[in-house]
Amino acid sequence: MTGAQWWREPFRVFQTNLREVDAGLDVERVLDYLEEFGADTWLLSVGGILSNYPTDLDFQTRNPWLAERPSGDLVGDAVAAARRRGVRVLARMDFSKIDQRRAERHPEWCFVAPDGASQVYNELASVCPSGDYYQVKLFEVIGEVLDRYEIDGFFLNWMSFNEVDYSRRYWGVCHCLACVRRFGDPLPTGPDSPGYQRWRRLANETLEELNARIRAEIAGRRPGAALILGERADLVFHEANNAVGRPLWHHRTSEHVSAAKSYRPEVPVLVNAVGFVDMPYRMAGEEPYHFAQYLIQATARGAIPSTYVMGTPDDSPYECLRVAGEITRFHRDHADVYRDLVPAARTLLVRPDPSPGGATSEFQGLYLSLLERHIPFDVLPEDKLAVSDLSRYRLVVLPDLGPLREPEVLDAYVWAGGTVLATGSTGFEADRARLACLPVARRLASRESEEAVRSLHLRGERGMLPVIGAFHVVEAREGARAGLLALSRARYGPPEKCHGHQETGHPGWLSARYGQGTGVLMPWTVGRGYRETGLSAHRDEFADRALDAAGADLTMETDLPEQVEIVLGRSAYGGVIHLLNRSGDADQRFRRPLEIGECRLTLPWPGEVHALRAGRVLETDAANRVLLPRIGLYEVLVVRLSNKYS
Repeated sequence: MTGAQWWREPFRVFQTNLREVDAGLDVERVLDYLEEFGADTWLLSVGGILSNYPTDLDFQTRNPWLAERPSGDLVGDAVAAARRRGVRVLARMDFSKIDQRRAERHPEWCFVAPDGASQVYNELASVCPSGDYYQVKLFEVIGEVLDRYEIDGFFLNWMSFNEVDYSRRYWGVCHCLACVRRFGDPLPTGPDSPGYQRWRRLANETLEELNARIRAEIAGRRPGAALILGERADLVFHEANNAVGRPLWHHRTSEHVSAAKSYRPEVPVLVNAVGFVDMPYRMAGEEPYHFAQYLIQATARGAIPSTYVMGTPDDSPYECLRVAGEITRFHRDHADVYRDLVPAARTLLVRPDPSPGGATSEFQGLYLSLLERHIPFDVLPEDKLAVSDLSRYRLVVLPDLGPLREPEVLDAYVWAGGTVLATGSTGFEADRARLACLPVARRLASRESEEAVRSLHLRGERGMLPVIGAFHVVEAREGARAGLLALSRARYGPPEKCHGHQETGHPGWLSARYGQGTGVLMPWTVGRGYRETGLSAHRDEFADRALDAAGADLTMETDLPEQVEIVLGRSAYGGVIHLLNRSGDADQRFRRPLEIGECRLTLPWPGEVHALRAGRVLETDAANRVLLPRIGLYEVLVVRLSNKYS
């Protein structure tokens, strides 16, 4: 069963996140469930905090409930039974904590808070990735597992520096001696301390170096076993989950998968979707239509679907598992469509670095604008701009990014014929424009506080647009076009005094040629305006500027409502179009979407068209338009000259 890089082919995962009392589970019963569910890979709790096999390593804790099994070895029984059925087994490992006895014996392994306290949760002490438990002992555990079992891969849970615990209490930056030695300067205590961003970079580097060593160790001992973890792993991991008290971003799964696949399309991404509401409420199943979005968004962007329950399926009869099984079986039945599925959009939206002051609201507003205007797009993290191939995109959108690390990459892209549309502060350092492709000579002033933009309006073809967030006064470069002029601020209360706005001449957009391409700047936070007010005028002003500069054919010609997301991809089978029905997106939740009636769509590729969910071939007219079937949760169109689906 174990083969060279088997993870390059489509597969489907079911995870049983086992409690210690589950050691006596019936492996055949669980495998029956997995196979009926549509999964062919079992992610099983193997070792780390608790060993579900009879480990001989004195720093691991054997699960005392293994005594319930005649063999005394859950992992051995599971692997043997799975092999007989052709099901792969992935080992879930968690090295983030150790018991108090071992913590007392090896304090040098443990997390140390800035005040010197140990981080202890439910009698388990958190350990630090800088210490020898991760740097040395972890490899002994993985080696023992590889020596004993034909494991197909490893997933390492909670590989982090433990700034936050399960109760979301913030502990601060680890101050163990290994961290002190690695950092050099006095360590920060938290995000508000000097040096915190440098520490975050060092922490990420430490984890990535460790990931690379783990991958090399596994590959050297068993080339047919995968590592599911960070950027240097064989598969990128994303957990799709909910959390009580956390604002819901409805597109989080799609965004994260796109960010990974746009950077390295050839590297598989595994989305592990959590079947319960939140860890403290693990007995309450997720809302079915909420859970469905995890798997639909994942597969539409080319990720591997995985479903995650606490305990065994018998212990977690979540209602959402029914629709999860339907989506998983669809992926199984159309594996040839999902083989090598990679992005095919011609618009790229850059995601700001996740740091304090990051332009999240601006990014999300532009994300929604592109989606609702049916402009298919991919997402790329800001720090991957310099190491990604931008030539496959006609338009790159930069949402309020501030100074850029390597602006020459974008300048070269535009000079060669691309289009950049930047918003807000993108490309500016003080008064200087560091992005040469932008149509500005310099920045004259910035209005970045709530009071500084209060009552500031831009006059457009759709009427007056309020400025929400920030507005930058710029001097246009010679030859630039400009429009959407700002009006001066005036008093806004009481009503008797609400007058006096006058045109200032400061533009809300500028555009100019640069080499063979075009640079566009909207020197205000138009995306934030849409995210926070919901005014379609913000969305449409941004989208119209993008299409005017980069070409109207970037948008899909269709009469589908704006609640249908269009995701373009290419696979080994041909062109793939996912139509995701987002009419169920609601405040802090997903509901059952309304069925979308028959609409028309002009296809981006010629060829025979199959609607996989509807199970039929669609007729195209002379303009390559199709009449779509009615859309429930989602529809998938494939375009290829083939009779497989006829």
